[in-house]
Amino acid sequence: MKIIGVIPARYQSSRFPGKPLADICGKPMVWWVYRQCKMVEDFDEVYVATDDKRIYDACRSLDVPVLSTSGEHMTGTDRIGEVAERIQADLIVNIQGDEPLLEPGTIRAAIKPFYSNKDIQITNLMTKIMNPVDAVNPTIPKVITNRDGIGIYLTRAAAPYPKGSLGYDYFKQVCVYGFRPEALKFYCDYGKKYGKAKVEAIEDIEILRFIENGYKVQYIEVDSDTIAVDTAKDLEKVRAVLEQRKQLVINNGLE
Repeated sequence: MKIIGVIPARYQSSRFPGKPLADICGKPMVWWVYRQCKMVEDFDEVYVATDDKRIYDACRSLDVPVLSTSGEHMTGTDRIGEVAERIQADLIVNIQGDEPLLEPGTIRAAIKPFYSNKDIQITNLMTKIMNPVDAVNPTIPKVITNRDGIGIYLTRAAAPYPKGSLGYDYFKQVCVYGFRPEALKFYCDYGKKYGKAKVEAIEDIEILRFIENGYKVQYIEVDSDTIAVDTAKDLEKVRAVLEQRKQLVINNGLE
């Protein structure tokens, strides 16, 4: 089975313009994401996909494989779909370009179900929310699944509401997705014909297009302490973590 990893990266962002090129310890953020992906042995190839020359040139200068894609895509998943049309693969894994702390083992968790279950079309990851503030943070999509881990809904609100009991764990989305090519084709064809799906557009959460149209999205719980960089404050948190790790390496005499 040929598996490729794709990191969609765009310069324009309503909350943080230019964040793929944000400096983290001397390297742009997208380089750190690529570095983590290269540690995943399942990948035959890993690419950055972008419509921006600045990101394209930065990747080329750092020997990061990069593909120039259309600037007309409404979502990152549409951008992944273009790559899937150009590069033949049995499985395409979308790794968001704003999670530079994402662990290779976490990425693998989105891949492993495809080895044993040929019926799975789409996977996505989720992790338990440990900080109560994250449960009400609208930049963090919350995941609701059935007992089999199939996605029912994703929302930026704090849901489900604990009316009857407080004994409930909230889960947030970890933005790693596994797609079979036919699922991506549906997503892109739908977008070209109709645009975003109804609730997808309201919540601005791409995976809802599949759920609204009856696709089963298999969720896998992971123990991940990753930080998605949505704001400059998030970037400072990531910088602090990586600087701390670097200092530990120096102190242990491993550099």
